[in-house]
Amino acid sequence: MTTSFDTNTLTGDPDAADLVARAEALRPLLRGNSAQGEQDRRVVEESIQALQQAGLFKILQPKRYGGYETSMRALVDVSAAVGEADGGTAWVVSLLNSGAWLASCFPAQAQDDVWGENPGALVSGVFSPLVESTKVAGGFRVTGKWFYNSGSWHADWAVLSVPVTNEAGEVVDMAMALVPRSDLDLQETWFVAGMRASGSNCLIATDVFVPEHRLMSVGPAIEGHFPTEFTEESLYRSPLGPFFAVGMVGPQLGLGRAALQIVKEKANTKGVANTVYSRQADSVAFQIQLAQATMLLDTAHFHAHRVTDDLDTAAAGGGKLEFLDRARIRADIGYAIENVVKAIDVLLYAHGSGSFAEANPLQRIWRDSEVASRHAGILPMVCYEIYGKALVGSEERITPMI
Repeated sequence: MTTSFDTNTLTGDPDAADLVARAEALRPLLRGNSAQGEQDRRVVEESIQALQQAGLFKILQPKRYGGYETSMRALVDVSAAVGEADGGTAWVVSLLNSGAWLASCFPAQAQDDVWGENPGALVSGVFSPLVESTKVAGGFRVTGKWFYNSGSWHADWAVLSVPVTNEAGEVVDMAMALVPRSDLDLQETWFVAGMRASGSNCLIATDVFVPEHRLMSVGPAIEGHFPTEFTEESLYRSPLGPFFAVGMVGPQLGLGRAALQIVKEKANTKGVANTVYSRQADSVAFQIQLAQATMLLDTAHFHAHRVTDDLDTAAAGGGKLEFLDRARIRADIGYAIENVVKAIDVLLYAHGSGSFAEANPLQRIWRDSEVASRHAGILPMVCYEIYGKALVGSEERITPMI
């Protein structure tokens, strides 16, 4: 099934509800392509084109370049809506939108490099470098590898973390660099149990020149201070740490909702093996498990939306999020994701061993959620430790991304 949009009807300033509706309209197409995307280890090109036509990569792009410049809440809700159709596709939607947000924080010259001639350019990002850099006139020459770059097959640019060195070769800072995808090689390394369609491969730079205007210092960004000259654009004021984590919660919410819907739909026709129940819906044990899973998913949504509302409100008002608030946001994200993972586990117990049949979409939902939840930026126990240290007034930071 192909879903198309008349681009003439997609002008103006859509709100989150409009964008979610567009994502919902694409679900049959995205769901139909999900098995092929998993097999290919990348989102099917038909799906990418449909998402672009629907404007779903413009959520966090500046209006100056034809983007929608909406909100963190829109990012989470749209990626969750896509996640109900396919987890890997949702991850790519969320992370490429996050890349657009990062690019929007760079100086205007760098933003023009990305979108000046191609307003539809997509931007990926990765912060796991094995990199060397050398200071040269006008910038740096960079050689290295970056694992795991989600959406690597579809991006036109990449935001990559690089060390900043002085003339003596000493590392004096860490920065994010905007690099054209055409300057980078790609090594296929994404051979995993779940989230296969995310295409999170390795990008490789070999003596690539990065001009100074395409570098952004990480330290100030962590505090919400960016070199963009467009300071009136309130969307691009959130501190880097909370933003780094929020992009990964939407796909999980969608996966949880998809699992719940499948299990509920089958409850009237599927029995409970080795019991008197010909319908799961009549079983008290099943009813309790369904209620437990639903409450876990509700809890996940409450915490995820508290995060997005706090970030959007603070950014719009020009207020600064205090360290304790930022630490709590990390814990909110970890807790939301932990609750989704638990909910899906409960639902698979309720549904039964048939959950793991290759023909059953529940097994892919389970694998996608389990793999995505292990991302280093959202590990629940790490997030709780960050918050716990902040609560007791400890000055120790186990990560700069707070």
